[in-house]
Amino acid sequence: MTPDALARACAEKMWAEDEASRGLGMRIDHIAPGQARLSMTVAPSMVNGHGMCHGGFIFTLADSAFAFACNTYNQQVVAAQCAITYLRPAHLHDKLIAEATERAREGRQGIYDITIRRGEEIIAEFRGHSRTTGGTFFPAP
Repeated sequence: MTPDALARACAEKMWAEDEASRGLGMRIDHIAPGQARLSMTVAPSMVNGHGMCHGGFIFTLADSAFAFACNTYNQQVVAAQCAITYLRPAHLHDKLIAEATERAREGRQGIYDITIRRGEEIIAEFRGHSRTTGGTFFPAP
């Protein structure tokens, strides 16, 4: 299996069980080794008392992109630490795109940067630190 095919197979396996991301209307737009791009449209149930998308939903979109990017190597991986910086608000009906890129992967650890955009505007920047759990999605060849 090629690295791209393995990344897609891992994403399909995760997606089938990911009620949270699917329930929020997220879509997987791209998967490759160490990379993921997910999108989500801000729904009425995501808007807070200031008329903006609640930051928790933006964080969740970024976290899901992070999860799909770091689980592309047939190793089950979870978040060890995450941080987000919000730069602009998102609003009702905005289509948000979270693009995750692997920055480093060594042993059981990884570092991923996720940029959340509305069109060309950057809404937030997220950094996630990952940790492998020792499990796999598929038996080793």
